[in-house]
Amino acid sequence: MRNLHAWTHRTEEGEKREVRAVKNQGRWKLQSKLKHEEDWTYHEKPERSDLAELRDILWRKYQRRRASHEDVLLADKMLAESAPAE
Repeated sequence: MRNLHAWTHRTEEGEKREVRAVKNQGRWKLQSKLKHEEDWTYHEKPERSDLAELRDILWRKYQRRRASHEDVLLADKMLAESAPAE
């Protein structure tokens, strides 16, 4: 079974955007598309806001025993790596 998590939100322009995260080879891979687009956009470096949302979703699922703690820690690590360098 694939480790897949998906969510939707509205952009600043009011467009509906769907985001999917799939765990593959020990790394979260994110893809997104706007409602009117047919093809998915695969993100080499996901947006920090998408990683934060993924982490939040995983944490809530972890509390309900629907996700592993390892998944949450991996999302934390990716979120820390995406922080701007000072």
